[in-house]
Amino acid sequence: MSKAPVTIKDIARLLGISKSTVSRALSGNADVNPDTKKKVLELARKLDYQPNIVAVSLKQQRTHTLGVIIPETVNRFFAKAVGGIQKMANLAGFNVIICQSDESYVTEKKNLQALVSSRVDGLLVSVSRETDRYDHFEAVISKAIPLVFFDRIVEGLEASQVYSDNYEVTKEATHHLIAQGCQRIAFVAGPQHLYNSRNRLRGYLDALKESNLPVRENYIIQSQYRLDKTDEYTRHLMKMKERPDAVFAINDYAALEMMHAFKKAGLRVPDDIAILGFNNENICRFVEPSLSSIDHPAYDMGAAAAEILLNQVRNESTDPIKRLIKSRLVVRESTHRLKR
Repeated sequence: MSKAPVTIKDIARLLGISKSTVSRALSGNADVNPDTKKKVLELARKLDYQPNIVAVSLKQQRTHTLGVIIPETVNRFFAKAVGGIQKMANLAGFNVIICQSDESYVTEKKNLQALVSSRVDGLLVSVSRETDRYDHFEAVISKAIPLVFFDRIVEGLEASQVYSDNYEVTKEATHHLIAQGCQRIAFVAGPQHLYNSRNRLRGYLDALKESNLPVRENYIIQSQYRLDKTDEYTRHLMKMKERPDAVFAINDYAALEMMHAFKKAGLRVPDDIAILGFNNENICRFVEPSLSSIDHPAYDMGAAAAEILLNQVRNESTDPIKRLIKSRLVVRESTHRLKR
């Protein structure tokens, strides 16, 4: 038969002091006599006293819990971002509840409602590919619940944002392909209502214009972040009368699948077709040829978003803060066409 948990009332009774004195001693209050505090702490350790987290949370009107909504857990980018969030939360003594929207607006909305009902102290969100309306976030903001968007952010809302320089780094990467002699560059785009996807496409288009290269609409593939469509649009590109001589993929795993298909079809990478990925996964270094990619600092983005949210929770503030986390181009063999 299990023993009932030790309470503040039990410690007070055994020491012959009031419950309020025990409570103040356990919380480190300076107005408690040092000898009394020592006795309380020693007895609490001896009896293995554990504070009632629910009661403490109700008293403080905090749960010391952060809610996180990400599009998917299988994506390494979001897994690494959650790692950064978890690290900052642990250091601050907060718990984390992680929800997956599965790239669905409806599921994202349900996740948000569940987290708010669980009385989380704040929310960290990277929106789904379907999310093109924001009434559920507006409701959270109206309740003064701290909210931080990261990576896939929402413009126009009074909420904090942690984002990357998608425009600048995509433009730089496209110029790199052009400098390697590529003239017909295909681009795999994400949903254009999403901030980061829109800016990546803009960077690609501006690089072409600055280099006086034509914009070929049939070279722009709308992937909607659907990796199950990679084989389909790869075959589409290979069947073109004027096949691309470079592809800027949506992410590294799509790039690797495309590379496999091109090599299987007898094309040489990068001599016949150069390939560039996004996210700089560890596997990029170990494939043949090694894959050029954009290093998109997921862990740093997650940690920065959590840091902002924790500060807002502590200071009871929802004033919007914007923070840029820079990405960088990592050049490897898959785009290195000009041999020295």
